[in-house]
Amino acid sequence: MTIGILGGMGPLATVDFYRKVIDATPAGVDQDHLPVVVWADPTVPDRSAALTGRGPDPTPWLVRGAHRLEAMGARVIATPCNTAHAFLDGVRSSVRVPMLDMIAETVAEIRRHHQGVASVGLLATTGTVRAELYQRALAAAGLRVVVPGELSQGEAVTGAIRRVKAGDLGPATVCLIERAAEELAARGAGLLVAGCTELPLLLGDLSAGLPVVDPTAALARATVREALTALTPAGAA
Repeated sequence: MTIGILGGMGPLATVDFYRKVIDATPAGVDQDHLPVVVWADPTVPDRSAALTGRGPDPTPWLVRGAHRLEAMGARVIATPCNTAHAFLDGVRSSVRVPMLDMIAETVAEIRRHHQGVASVGLLATTGTVRAELYQRALAAAGLRVVVPGELSQGEAVTGAIRRVKAGDLGPATVCLIERAAEELAARGAGLLVAGCTELPLLLGDLSAGLPVVDPTAALARATVREALTALTPAGAA
């Protein structure tokens, strides 16, 4: 069961996702791991810019990448970019293999493991926030969503994401996103969603005293689960 990774958005986030796929795989030797093909195209236009009317629609690039993965033998496709999920309906219809939903998998993990939480703090790109990808899914699960104020979103969250894309994972970058996390904690969030695949590279399991949910890891676990289920013979225990 070959896994396809539709990546490059950005490159470090793609590497982080692949590592989490490996971590999620029950393997004792090389041969226990799952075959993986990666299409990492950093030329995909900025997804957040497209959603805010400042750039071209990235759908044709995403469709091309999904077709490449399918041609290379992928039987399930994971897209480790939260904002790209705003465009995936147009990609799913062009391929014959399933494309997993990072947003849905994250919400499912919150419902399973954080049942006492009523309010979720969202740290994500401006495009993801404005498209309400998480807000709609979390509201459907009965959860309130808190997002950073405009200044914090623009300076702290967007600033931290840009620094990671430039390869800066240093203390100043961590301080930026921690500042936004502290704002959400002060406004009543019970946990944080690291809703941009650059952000798990900065945040640990806790930030501003709150648990951090990592959508990259949630997608990796779902991808491995899907692949292993497909490998299990029908009727097997």
